[in-house]
Amino acid sequence: MTIPVEKIRNIALVGHGSCGKTTLSDRILTSKGIVNRPASVDDGTSICDFDEAEKEHKYSIESTLIHFEHQGRFFQWIDTPGYPDFINQAIGALRAVENVAVVIDAQAGIEVNTRRMFNEAQKEGLPRIIILNRMDAENIDFPKLLGSIRELWGPGCTLFTIPRGTGSQFQGVVSVLEPPQGDTSGALVDPEEAHQSLIESIVEVDEEAMERYFEGTEPQGEELERLLAKALLAGSLVPIFCVSAKTGVGLEELLDGLARCCLPPTALLRKATDENGQEVEVPPNPDGPLVAQVFKTRVDPFVQKISFLRIFSGTLKTDDAVQVPGVRRPVKIGQLFRFQADQKEEVDSAGPGEIVAVTKVAELKTGMTIGPWTLPPMQFPTPMVGLAVSPKSRGDEAKLSGALQKIVEEDSTFRLDRDPQTKELVMTGMSELHLQIIQERLRRRDKVEVVTKEPKIPYRETIQGTAEGSYRHKKQTGGRGQFGEVHIRMMPFPQGTDPAQFCTKERFPELKEYHYHPDINFVWVDSIVGGVIPSNFLPAVEKGFLERMAKGVIAGYPVVNVCVDVFYGKHHPVDSSEAAFKTAASMVFRNVFQQAQPALLEPIVKMEVTVPADKLGDINSDLSSRRGRVLGTDAAGGGMMTVRAEVPLAEVTTYARTLSSITGGQGSYTMEFSHYDIVPAHIQQEIIKQAKLEEEEEE
Repeated sequence: MTIPVEKIRNIALVGHGSCGKTTLSDRILTSKGIVNRPASVDDGTSICDFDEAEKEHKYSIESTLIHFEHQGRFFQWIDTPGYPDFINQAIGALRAVENVAVVIDAQAGIEVNTRRMFNEAQKEGLPRIIILNRMDAENIDFPKLLGSIRELWGPGCTLFTIPRGTGSQFQGVVSVLEPPQGDTSGALVDPEEAHQSLIESIVEVDEEAMERYFEGTEPQGEELERLLAKALLAGSLVPIFCVSAKTGVGLEELLDGLARCCLPPTALLRKATDENGQEVEVPPNPDGPLVAQVFKTRVDPFVQKISFLRIFSGTLKTDDAVQVPGVRRPVKIGQLFRFQADQKEEVDSAGPGEIVAVTKVAELKTGMTIGPWTLPPMQFPTPMVGLAVSPKSRGDEAKLSGALQKIVEEDSTFRLDRDPQTKELVMTGMSELHLQIIQERLRRRDKVEVVTKEPKIPYRETIQGTAEGSYRHKKQTGGRGQFGEVHIRMMPFPQGTDPAQFCTKERFPELKEYHYHPDINFVWVDSIVGGVIPSNFLPAVEKGFLERMAKGVIAGYPVVNVCVDVFYGKHHPVDSSEAAFKTAASMVFRNVFQQAQPALLEPIVKMEVTVPADKLGDINSDLSSRRGRVLGTDAAGGGMMTVRAEVPLAEVTTYARTLSSITGGQGSYTMEFSHYDIVPAHIQQEIIKQAKLEEEEEE
């Protein structure tokens, strides 16, 4: 039986690591009597952190789905990891919900991943709610905390519950929407002033309601609910609730507030692309076309692959055959399940707004849309920290490859490549910690021990000048010989250039056609006149270019951002062959590349480093010593500052250690790929020298 869409409230719990999200989720399950046992992250008895690695490390690594009812609302609640190393889990969860609760540790204040997830929710167009947790902690400066929140995210951040005291004196909360008439002693903010501020934030989305309010008439009943929803959707209102997940103080008022504030699936307009490429609205209608999206994949050692689906339109039933992109025939999805942490229950059908899971459907992948329409893709950060990995025991190669493929399925910020030069298997993740957890998973779940090498930096090769040259491949042995001659001009092809505007008759007078490879931003132009290279050999010429580009020229890294104009050549009616022209193309590319001011490109990452204000100078100096460019600083609240910078990835692969040393463990950072830039000449020489040494050792 499907759940009525108007009853559903989907909410993702996000925030920085160790702010108490999982403790809050556990507390809800125990307070509702859904789980009748003590639950503690610190003791390894958490309900939501059920994975062995989570119990061992005492922090969340995967998102966890729970559900419960409150005041007639059916909550589907996703507890997400707080460390940026596992941000893929949080980003996936955002696609499955209409509401985002940003949890802040009241003692620590706004931390780096708190800011990031608030912004990610804003990008998805989702209403935000702030939960100030750990109000029972000591040394909380509540006015300062409130000020830092409003300074960062605006005056629309408005209290819905006011704490009565902090620390050991935190004994309760006072409702702001409906202030009590009786005793409000101990309230840290005047309830009447807070109420006026809240109503003003609500009515400002409607001119008529605002006029009536300033004339002395407050919105009530249905009008208040309508304006509340409108203000949340517009982002002009961000409710703030105060709670202690550990003691449960403020929990009931938080749930009451969420039941009132959180928007149903019908409130958010979703859009998709139909079969003709036209934008269409996705109706949250159980009788509409089936539109669902896979927002999370988990590989369980017992039931194998689990795909978590959010249904946006239509009704999905057990054993239905569904339309999956790239698969011609409908795919049978089998039994539907609803998960409560690691426990699952069978359901027969699910409608709009519901979150269900299916098992052992190989065709489903994270981000994939099920049905005739396509929802927007999920945007995950690019993983940039790599390790060459091999099995400790010989003969485990196939086992390791299979285990790593499972992780690729689960984790959209994990990539697996085989280096064409070294033949090494390279795994790339978000950070050292991310890759460490993956190695633990390989050992624990798949019983594969691995050996890793130092992080590999994904340099690229390119050119900065123009050059021209030719190469003749001629070999005469007994019998048929080999002959092929290719003449080319080579020039830079900057990233972002439109090949159609670049490849014109003005630039290439003899232009016949061009071939563009967007993955490496390479274009080659066919300017052959008079059939001096017969057209049947041109695919071999292209193959020669591509193989050389994959191998690299100056240091063994892939070549990018290059244009090659093939304007002349020679062939032999007997001795010419595809192999001869492929070799000639590869060699002419190598020779001309070396004359065209070759250069190495290195990945540059965007960093946000949040540290105590008194450590700001040390961090700026350290980033500068790493060839970093500081873009600016922002107040992060609670005596913390956030430094925004661009830094070469090669300089920060082990940054976590340095940051911990400088700040005594109080600093945190996020890192994501920004762009590629030219490597300074002296560093480039060292990289090339090292690459040649490694090549000689291998020989």
